[in-house]
Amino acid sequence: MMLRWRGRPARLVRALHTTPRRSRELFDPTNVERPTDDVDVCIVGAGPAGLSAAIRLKQLEQEKGREIRVVVLEKGAEVGSHILSGAVLEPRALNELLPGWQDRPDHPLKQPTTSTQMRLLTKNSSFRIPQPPQMAKMGTYVISLSRVTAWLGSIAEEMGVEVYPGFAGAGLVYSTDGRSVLGVRTNEVGLDRQGRMKDSFEPGMEFRARVTLLAEGAHGSLSKEAIRRFKLREGRDPQTYGLGLKEVWRVDPSKHEPGKVVHTMGWPLDLHTYGGGWAYHMADGLVTLGLVIGLDYANPYLSPYREFQRMKHHPYFRDLLSGDSTRIAYGARVINEGGLQSVPKLNFPGGALIGCSAGFVNVAKIKGTHNAMKSGMLAAEAAFDVVASQTSESPSEEEPADMSAYETSLRDSWVHEDLYEVRNIRPSFNTSLGVIGGVLYSGIDSLFLRGRTPWTFRNTLGKSDAAHTKRASECKPIEYPPFEPPLSTDLLTSVTLTGTNHAEDQPVHLRVRKYLTEGEHAGAEGEQPEKGFTTERYVEDADVRREHVRLNVGEYAGLLGRGCPAQVYEYVDAEDAETATQVENVGWGGKKLVINSQNCIHCKFCDVKVPTQDITWTVPEGGGGPKYTVT
Repeated sequence: MMLRWRGRPARLVRALHTTPRRSRELFDPTNVERPTDDVDVCIVGAGPAGLSAAIRLKQLEQEKGREIRVVVLEKGAEVGSHILSGAVLEPRALNELLPGWQDRPDHPLKQPTTSTQMRLLTKNSSFRIPQPPQMAKMGTYVISLSRVTAWLGSIAEEMGVEVYPGFAGAGLVYSTDGRSVLGVRTNEVGLDRQGRMKDSFEPGMEFRARVTLLAEGAHGSLSKEAIRRFKLREGRDPQTYGLGLKEVWRVDPSKHEPGKVVHTMGWPLDLHTYGGGWAYHMADGLVTLGLVIGLDYANPYLSPYREFQRMKHHPYFRDLLSGDSTRIAYGARVINEGGLQSVPKLNFPGGALIGCSAGFVNVAKIKGTHNAMKSGMLAAEAAFDVVASQTSESPSEEEPADMSAYETSLRDSWVHEDLYEVRNIRPSFNTSLGVIGGVLYSGIDSLFLRGRTPWTFRNTLGKSDAAHTKRASECKPIEYPPFEPPLSTDLLTSVTLTGTNHAEDQPVHLRVRKYLTEGEHAGAEGEQPEKGFTTERYVEDADVRREHVRLNVGEYAGLLGRGCPAQVYEYVDAEDAETATQVENVGWGGKKLVINSQNCIHCKFCDVKVPTQDITWTVPEGGGGPKYTVT
């Protein structure tokens, strides 16, 4: 008999219990009773978009006098602990969401932007160059997005939103016919590395919702599933990504210029690689600096982390970080770069994609938080109308939410205008113009054309970032300079600054997986209810693992080993790689893949860039991962 909670609990907590010690049984996901909870709106991800949606829903509750139950699930141990961004915030959406936010004594937007500039770096020099007017816009704030998100979370809770940190959305709950989403399943707790139930085992629970909003950030696991299942990318370009790596330093007081915003292009990246750096002077003597590298880079020998550390050797950054300066934080995350052409269809039966789950970054501005927040607000308005129109007492398969009004309202909003103006900037780098031509075109478009052109650049070949990777035989290895501590350090030293922690005795959440039967219609598997929550077919056997090692080591020089910004992946010597029987020990050519999943900082680089496209990032136990506080 299923346990169903009808009331509103004050707070969900993981129950601690003990049972007599017994032999561990393998967990069978198709034969488990899950507690369920009925809610009006379930939001996956307590980031800027998800929290803006939650706050707006509660505002509408107050305005219209109809009670609405809103639950936000957050995989991080605390709200904000998995949030990483540059960041310079354009407050347009915040002004609309919380008029008078400046009067709140606890707000964290303490440092207005005082100046902006763009610099071209050569190996030993830097030159100030004209910057896109979108980038030069004032009225912005240099912030820690982690802190801003935590602040929004506190406001949401004050308004009655139920925010549950440590509850990771692990799967979508479908209707019996599989054609609509009925909510979200959280992950199991208390499984060992082999998937057996420990004494502390608890099954995940199902949040059954009238509307499900996916606000997981770039390349979220549930968003990927919804996009594939409901074919939301049909007629749209593939999403393209950059990997942003950043550090926060407390700099010598003589080097600190509060509110100064600097963007760089050129060195250390070559003329074939898209990307650029930044240095933002925050409040309290802090400077955030970093490097974004387009993940359509071709050379598998490139190491994003080593490029970032090398950038700090440049005289400009060496001077900035000289004197009494201390590094206090490090992190990395993929970001959406595809622009308007890569935004998928936003709604599906039962819910919608918001924020970076859809991809609203304005590349010319190097800002996306304002658009993410606005998308959450617009989705909230559509969701409230859907909930108010339904007549059933609880979420029902007979009334799947139609969120198409959200898609319409976003297309009519300033978010669409913001993205339309710069729609050709990033795509121009993947045309016959090349990187140099893309730089020239982007300058002309941003300074003069402002998007007022009859053409729109499209990814006509449908190439993903992974497909841009060349074989190692076509590329030259890159020699990086030695580290110069404390200015630049080895990778594991940096990872310790993230506060990352995962329980080691849990299933590896980074799966070497091959999906089967692409292109099935949405109900294909839902028509077989005995499959339980299994929604997609895939294989994770020895053949898949062996082929992964063969191609990635033999043809791509072990790209993941140098590309991952947390040293999660290693291709190590293994004499028995060809004869091993355990899947995780199977390899090729005397090499096997070792996945140090406890290091994972949830950046999603592997899922995006691995040339074989056979790494799937799934959620670990809730609460695991980085613990960002000032990023």
